[in-house]
Amino acid sequence: MKISIILINILRFLLLVAAQVFIFNKINLGGYLNPMIYILFILLLPFEISGSIVLILSFFLGLSVDLFTGSIGLHASAATFMAFLRPLSLRLISSNRDYESGLMPGVNDLGYAWFISYTVFLTFFHHLFFFTVEAFSFTELPMTLLRILINTVLSSVLIILINLLFKTQAKRG
Repeated sequence: MKISIILINILRFLLLVAAQVFIFNKINLGGYLNPMIYILFILLLPFEISGSIVLILSFFLGLSVDLFTGSIGLHASAATFMAFLRPLSLRLISSNRDYESGLMPGVNDLGYAWFISYTVFLTFFHHLFFFTVEAFSFTELPMTLLRILINTVLSSVLIILINLLFKTQAKRG
């Protein structure tokens, strides 16, 4: 893997954790809206990275958010679960192109429909795990399901917009 890709991913890791902790964690409307954009890091990891490395990186991503929020492993476990499901999502969500070396997940290489499906699928399962473990009870199941759905939509829209914003910036440069 090229050193430039490694540096871009380190910078992306740091920026997304900072944005999550200092901006998006401040958005909390009555406990319903909790956008989680830090998972964009997992979504944009190159295809050629091995599954075990993706799991480790995802764990440390979630742990970094946990350290700033005091959530004691909740983000780490949800991010690791999402990374575990990433290969399944890549098999289920078909692309017109094979996932060859050098191809990056995102709108630039695989198009809007693929990226939206991929983002919504993995974001939903991340949030399903996160909010279910957070509630740790079936007594509030309707409320938990509502939070999962609302936050999946909100987080997915923000992630897609961020990806589009940086896609536009990359084309200008």
